[in-house]
Amino acid sequence: MRKEPPLVECVPNFSEGRRPEVVAALVQAIEEALGQPVLDVHRDVDHHRAVVTFTGPPEAVEKAAVAGIAEAVARLDLRTHTGVHPRIGVADVVPFVPVRGVTMDDCVALAHRVGAQVAARYDVPVFCYGAAARQATYCDLAALRRAIRTSGTFPTPDFGPAHPHPTAGAVAIGARDYLIAFNVELKTDALDVAQSIARELRAAQGGLPSVKALGLRLASRGTVQVSMNLTDVRQTRPADAYRAVVAAATRYAVAVGQPELVGLIPTADAAVGFDDRLRRQLFPDEKILARRLHLE
Repeated sequence: MRKEPPLVECVPNFSEGRRPEVVAALVQAIEEALGQPVLDVHRDVDHHRAVVTFTGPPEAVEKAAVAGIAEAVARLDLRTHTGVHPRIGVADVVPFVPVRGVTMDDCVALAHRVGAQVAARYDVPVFCYGAAARQATYCDLAALRRAIRTSGTFPTPDFGPAHPHPTAGAVAIGARDYLIAFNVELKTDALDVAQSIARELRAAQGGLPSVKALGLRLASRGTVQVSMNLTDVRQTRPADAYRAVVAAATRYAVAVGQPELVGLIPTADAAVGFDDRLRRQLFPDEKILARRLHLE
């Protein structure tokens, strides 16, 4: 039986969501280094963010991640960036996820190699997070962002200078398991309602297990959004989070708008719980990683 090659997923988040030509240049740099097309590109003008998903053998993914970060450093300027999503740099976060034939330890080593290269070549401070964290404080990405935002002095990075790059800021590079980014729009402009619902849903505040949530304003639509990261789909699926948002919004007498998937889901099981219409709309085969890679 032929042994399948190892696969790693990488999902860099870039601080650019309003200029499609710039996002296209970032994707092109990744694809040229990777040697194949990326799997998904999600661009949001309010978040001012692009999320790119690609997979490949570890060596190719390493080159592609560095190429994408390099293009972001060359093209983007954090000083002029305005967007509702928290960020620490133009290449804000770059996670590596084991897919097939690689371990989490392999992805940790990959994150550290990429971090060392980015710091040495582009003079950008690198913070390692998740399973790749070298400092316990930075295991959690939200805690890392808070430390950079609120500390009186710039925190000590794992690689690179002890100060932000003048235009590129910093970058968080890590290793983690699958994560689902899932948003639900609320048909109101009341930001406090979205923030209250987000607090209610957060695992850290007694909400749903493995859920991180923010309430954000969508100025282009005149509405607000509950923006969520589901860090363990075995504990909370998108349908669970959606029902929780609907229930909370009902108490505020607020209508719920369209749910939104950012990137891909790992397997079709993650789509369980929605009615047929929403499941087909949100999770077509091209949005299911395992089907894109012929793993299920």
